[in-house]
Amino acid sequence: MTVWRTAFSVAGFAVVALGLGRWPRPTPVLRAGGRAVPIGTPVVTRTPLGLPPVPIPPDNPPTAETIALGRRLFYDTRLSVDNTISCASCHDPALAFSDGKQLAEGVQKQKGVRNAPSLLNAAYREDFFWDGRSPSLEAQAEEPVKDPLEMAHTLRGVEEKLASDLTYRVAFENAFGPEPISYLAAAKAIAAFERTLLCGNSPFDRYFYGHDPNALSESAQRGLEIFRSPGEANCATCHTIGEKYGLFTDNKYHNNSVGGEDESGNPLDLGRYLITKMEDDKGAFRTPSLRNVALTAPYFHNGSRATLEDVLGFYIRGGNPLRHRDKEIQPLWLSGQDRADLVEFLKSLTGEMPANAGPPEKQ
Repeated sequence: MTVWRTAFSVAGFAVVALGLGRWPRPTPVLRAGGRAVPIGTPVVTRTPLGLPPVPIPPDNPPTAETIALGRRLFYDTRLSVDNTISCASCHDPALAFSDGKQLAEGVQKQKGVRNAPSLLNAAYREDFFWDGRSPSLEAQAEEPVKDPLEMAHTLRGVEEKLASDLTYRVAFENAFGPEPISYLAAAKAIAAFERTLLCGNSPFDRYFYGHDPNALSESAQRGLEIFRSPGEANCATCHTIGEKYGLFTDNKYHNNSVGGEDESGNPLDLGRYLITKMEDDKGAFRTPSLRNVALTAPYFHNGSRATLEDVLGFYIRGGNPLRHRDKEIQPLWLSGQDRADLVEFLKSLTGEMPANAGPPEKQ
């Protein structure tokens, strides 16, 4: 286990954030001017085998109080306009923080336009949503609330709901001090909780990083070699594996030719292009991490493939012959045994689920 300590400077005070565990002698995070500055007991972020230190923004060091508040908010349906949808509705801990549906579903059973990705290890992403339109977990936490197909609420409306609850007023004061409840504070708390959703120490990690030769079956070991080999599947070009840790994503955007094009040759879902307006980003979507991939079907941004075997079949044939297809997508020459070994390897990426991540006790 790795313990990561990050020193923060807040208004001239040295602040040390130690996440997910208490010091023997807790030192408070000192409150500076401005809004939504975390206070309370700093915590220690312990990263499981196979994962790097967690990047923490200097304006949101984790505390026991913000994490607890964020956990409560994450499971609270009052964030939606009709009190039916919570963050956990699309990111269910029982489904590795995905939802098992082709497309995300919001208030009044409205269908979204894309699949809901897992939030496990989201702390390592450089931006958020399939198209990367949010630059941080804090910013991401605002978008579903305002989306008419998701929670269909307003940030002000959520603030008023939370402020009407005495227990929330106390929780926000404990986490951020005596100031009016703001969605800025709520978003910081949700992000602090989401940064605890770390999942590693998988059979792959124990084999590759823990050097346990018995952690992987022979089939999974063969699948790992096929996964990494440029002459075979070459999956590791986009789903990267480092020497010390593996995120299984390059955190970049690619058009893998899923989703189709219109008569003009433009992708039906323009993806990253809607954010950057760059021609090369048409139909490009963020490379998802493959950690826990066996638990997060269906697959791709549009949820169009139901099984890992379906995904492999798509890539083996070289995807679809579309105008904006990424140059790395090429037909693969893999036997039936190769395919079975690859699936066994992908299953070995299922890690240990984070503790204290389910719904809190009713308050």
